[in-house]
Amino acid sequence: MKNISNVFWINVLLVAAAVIYGVLAPASFETVTANMQAFITSTFGWYYLILVTLILIFCVFLIFSPIGSIRLGKPNEKPEYSNGSWFAMLFSAGMGIGLVFWGAAEPLSHFMSPPLAEAGTNEAIKESMRYTFFHWGIHAWAIYAIVALALAYFKFRKGEPGLISATLKPIFGDKVKGSLGTVIDVLAVFATVVGVATTLGFGAAQINGGLSYLFGIPNNFTVQFFIIAVVTILFMISAWSGIGKGIKYLSNVNMVLAVVLLVLMFFIGPTLLILNMFTDTIGAYIQNIVAMSFRIAPLNEEHRSWINGWTIFYWAWWISWAPFVGIFIARVSRGRTIREFLIGVLLLPALVSFIWFATFGTSAIEIQQAGTDLTALKTEEVLFAVFNGFDWSTFLSIIAIVLIGTFFITSADSATFVLGMQTTYGSLTPPNYVKLTWGLAQSTIALILMYSGGLQALQNALIVAALPFSVIMALMMISLYKSLTQEKEELGLYIKPNKQKSS
Repeated sequence: MKNISNVFWINVLLVAAAVIYGVLAPASFETVTANMQAFITSTFGWYYLILVTLILIFCVFLIFSPIGSIRLGKPNEKPEYSNGSWFAMLFSAGMGIGLVFWGAAEPLSHFMSPPLAEAGTNEAIKESMRYTFFHWGIHAWAIYAIVALALAYFKFRKGEPGLISATLKPIFGDKVKGSLGTVIDVLAVFATVVGVATTLGFGAAQINGGLSYLFGIPNNFTVQFFIIAVVTILFMISAWSGIGKGIKYLSNVNMVLAVVLLVLMFFIGPTLLILNMFTDTIGAYIQNIVAMSFRIAPLNEEHRSWINGWTIFYWAWWISWAPFVGIFIARVSRGRTIREFLIGVLLLPALVSFIWFATFGTSAIEIQQAGTDLTALKTEEVLFAVFNGFDWSTFLSIIAIVLIGTFFITSADSATFVLGMQTTYGSLTPPNYVKLTWGLAQSTIALILMYSGGLQALQNALIVAALPFSVIMALMMISLYKSLTQEKEELGLYIKPNKQKSS
């Protein structure tokens, strides 16, 4: 018990309070979170857009700056993993329940309710894919990258503990070891719990949707409760077995299943149209990225509501996941230069996401245009209805359900390790009972959110939890720049990097 930090106990109390409130007054819980979400998106929407864009600009600046040659480790340290293994782990981190959940549903939703174009038109198709690429592209990965970079730099280069609070030492000094550091780490852990719980809720809903569509099983909270209960037992068994066995094995299974599902859909679906849409959308995405980054529609309430429900939601989702994914990426990136780290993290997972959405999104829109009204279905059932429009539909659906389940287990398993690490002073071997506590907390929060308001409650809670951590991210960026600038001066890194000193 002596290795357990105050961060653990404070967050346990916060989670317990949220659970009790959700159980005793679910309607009130949903109303309160909805009101907070509405206030945050209407008042701080501009802040989210500017912050995320500044994070991306900062990442690009570091790539082209002499600072980019600084290594995430000791001066002569080599990468811990080969390029192939590292890319594979980035791919695995970039794939998740969210990608499967929204792969067909988001482009279809934008096609039928586009941000600007007339619904159901050819222009709406192009716009739907462009905004989907925008939501899952380099902005999202810049959020992950900046947290991962700060953690890796201060942990492997400066020898600091693997805690979010330790990355702010250049700003606050030794105060991060006291109550200020506790507050910072509490916010990071709570954002992670809510972010992962939201994703688990999406996963349970989609597994239920698939079973309902295929076998007529009721699509309701009772079934989702049993799904979450079963998966919780499975991922807690995996967490007990340790990171070297459970997470590693399941990550490999994830990759194989995801690639199989993607390749089959690519060839079974409208292959030529998928290739053309992918190519066209990449160009449109690059051409419009600045306008999309700052678009907030201040004079059009309908357009502003769309931005709040999609773009602001996604920026909040990525921010809430940033501590979890950031720690994972940092752990596998030791020994790489800042430049190669940022190029790999920003571009590779984003490209995989683009291919995924071009394949499943184009297929969904093709089915919709052919006369099958997918919009009449629940969001979690759309993917399975898309499969039903092509050959091998049952086989594809079964693969998808298994994939969602393994993603569910892997995400929760990895999160229990990260949360355990963050609440035991950065220990790389948190006790099993700590990991199991966080496993139960994540699943319970997911159940309460599903019980009190379904998917909308999940989105509300996520946006609320992400706001305070977004401030910490802004401070992390400032702290990182301050420390990197000081090291640049010490190493003499100006226009032409001194490779001997920095590598």
